[in-house]
Amino acid sequence: MPQPNPFIAPSALPHGLPPFAEIAPEHFRPAFDAGFAEQLAEVAAISADPADPTVENTLLPLERSGQLLERVANVFYNKSSADNDDFVSELEEEIAPRMAAHSDAIRLDPALYARVAAIRAAIHTGLDTGATPLAPETRYLVERYFAELTLAGAGLGETEKHALRDYNRELSTLTTRFEKNLLADTNDLAVVIDDVAELDGLARDDISAAATAAAERGLDGKYLITLVLPTGHPYLSQLTRRDVRQRIMEASRSRGIRGGDHDTRALVLEITRIRAKRAALLGFDSHAAYVTADSTAQTPARVFEMLGRLAPPAARNARAEQAELAALAGHEIEAWDWAFYSEKVRAAKYDVDTGSMRPYFETERVLRDGIFFAAEKLYGVTFTERADLVGYHPEVRVFEVRGEDGSEIGLYLLDLYTRDSKRGGAWMNSLISQSRLLGHPTVVVNNLNVPKPAAGTPTLLTYDLVNTFFHEFGHALHGLFARVTYPMFAGTNVYRDFVEFPSQVNEMWMLWPEVLENFAVHYETGERMPQQLVEKLHASAAFNEGFATSEYLAAALLDQAWHAIGPDQAITDVAAFERDALANAGLDNPAVPTRYSTTYFAHTFSGGYAAAYYSYIWSEVLDADAVDWFTENGGLTRENGDRFRDRLLGVGGSKDPLEAYRDFRGRDAVIEPLLKRRGLN
Repeated sequence: MPQPNPFIAPSALPHGLPPFAEIAPEHFRPAFDAGFAEQLAEVAAISADPADPTVENTLLPLERSGQLLERVANVFYNKSSADNDDFVSELEEEIAPRMAAHSDAIRLDPALYARVAAIRAAIHTGLDTGATPLAPETRYLVERYFAELTLAGAGLGETEKHALRDYNRELSTLTTRFEKNLLADTNDLAVVIDDVAELDGLARDDISAAATAAAERGLDGKYLITLVLPTGHPYLSQLTRRDVRQRIMEASRSRGIRGGDHDTRALVLEITRIRAKRAALLGFDSHAAYVTADSTAQTPARVFEMLGRLAPPAARNARAEQAELAALAGHEIEAWDWAFYSEKVRAAKYDVDTGSMRPYFETERVLRDGIFFAAEKLYGVTFTERADLVGYHPEVRVFEVRGEDGSEIGLYLLDLYTRDSKRGGAWMNSLISQSRLLGHPTVVVNNLNVPKPAAGTPTLLTYDLVNTFFHEFGHALHGLFARVTYPMFAGTNVYRDFVEFPSQVNEMWMLWPEVLENFAVHYETGERMPQQLVEKLHASAAFNEGFATSEYLAAALLDQAWHAIGPDQAITDVAAFERDALANAGLDNPAVPTRYSTTYFAHTFSGGYAAAYYSYIWSEVLDADAVDWFTENGGLTRENGDRFRDRLLGVGGSKDPLEAYRDFRGRDAVIEPLLKRRGLN
């Protein structure tokens, strides 16, 4: 007798953890089919209700709708990014346009839009309807529904809606193909090394990881350097062989431009063309205007104003850094030289060698005695590993999160290592998001791409990977701590240009003395990282910021340029467009390549950051200002953690994020701390 589809009913496992051990490939399609049909029926009943619209008969059932679809979609899309295979890839191409059409069927429903508009009008005229008085979160729910439906095109005529549905369906297919092509080309371009001598400069565990990666592809006796998502690669700072560094950099920059099945250039041109046409249909000059209309930035002009203010001093600082590197190297600095010689200059100038820190950054200590330790000190939470709970991949670990009083908070899943089935980068996903309306718990996932060494060899992290770990855990805390009534506001469901703020703040605890002292312990000797080294790290904090800021701003401005084009602006040459955009920004230094070139810019062409990659530095204004507040108020204390949790993390998306920040800080953020941090003042 066939087993029932595990998606049909909520999981009976602790905290509602999806029953991964029971989920098979054949369960996904029928669960999607049933989920689509179920939610459409639920929404149709809301729209057809003859009673006057109220929050109780319209928005609450709308918030309750689609639970089956959410269960299967959250598991499926997490799998497509973290453990993809041919079946998942093919099904994703099939599901993407159906998901777009399903969303449009709801968002463009004229009867539903009319009901939401009527509820909003009643509130604005002082005629609140419904038996339950409208709390602030409920009033905000009404405003957000009206804004999002309007922006989605619910107020358009039927002819325009038909065109809009076509655009959304095409975009869902194209962006899915972009991600698929990029993953395939990234795997294909991994650099094969024949002789271990070519890896001179790499640490033992990195060499072990390269050998393991090669063996997994059947390349016994060789070494494989897999590519990371950004243009640069962590190994570029260590490898002494300049030709090997060049091979890695050139492989990285070749993604999507070699022709054949994995080329992404035609996809980029079609994606940006359709986005521009869709924006015009919705009444906007550009896709950037469409995106920023529902953000804290509000307009592309405000984004360009900030980025334009930062770009000239960043480029100037990068040129000064380049001259310093060239003087040490004795030759012109190419893109593949920068990381290698910057470490040498850092060592000479500040007596800091970040490579020498790796023995102090053993993964398990970083996790338990650093990341978890800081969270416990700040928020009183504890993390207990649940070996009895199964993740979606054998390498996934599951931790139960509880409050200081033993109360249940949720589950934290960690997927640490890189593999061919995982896309590049690091990120956080929510499998289940808390809401009081549904009684849902919280289950979140952190994904990183750490090279996996051979069995029995410790996993040592680079300085940058430790920072990334703290950053992504900040997203996880945001997802775990949000306590809201409505699913719309759950977890990290905030404006795109605010979502990076909590994660960036969490980075500060990596170097906080009490935290660093607790986890930065040499994996062989047991000695703690010398305080002198920590002090030198702080002294060199602004070192190489010209490069770091320039490569980031180049990507942010490139993203804006692609999405500033109008519907009638024909672009035919991707490379020429990128070259002109970077030149116009003054960020076309060949030695400082953009963090993401167009053809592998997953954030903007397959992720959720289209016209919004500026969000990182936009959020960093709040982050730098908040770090100053923590420093001024005693740092790692429960009082400070409780304030940050209650007034920012805990509210999720249930209030305007800048209002939440003012509630925490007592005023709006100022930009000066950011300028000081990045050496731009």
